[in-house]
Amino acid sequence: MQETHCPVCFGELEVRELAPCDDCGAKPEELEHFREGRHVYQVFAVFPGLELTLCDFCMVDFTSYNPEFFGLPKRSELGLGKMVFVRSVNQPSLLLGKVCTQCGLRLTFSRFVARARERHAQ
Repeated sequence: MQETHCPVCFGELEVRELAPCDDCGAKPEELEHFREGRHVYQVFAVFPGLELTLCDFCMVDFTSYNPEFFGLPKRSELGLGKMVFVRSVNQPSLLLGKVCTQCGLRLTFSRFVARARERHAQ
């Protein structure tokens, strides 16, 4: 079944060209950054069993998220010190993917958020 709505805010999804980063890859300026070769991309296990592809900026900036966004207690630690490197993305490319028209999250990231919230609620 094809997803038509965001699992986080339930806004409608649309198909767009995306940069490889699951966090910022839906932002139009990131497409330009990709074309300019500004970032490298790596896959991390951010939480046990939950992986994200992140650019070098988002990898470092991940600590800026409020842990409660992922269903964690307020004072939980996030970020590079808690993430496990899985692999580098050696030949990154632009691809088509879904983005929420309401919250702006890429579907891969909103799925990650929804799964993290489910796991942390247990």
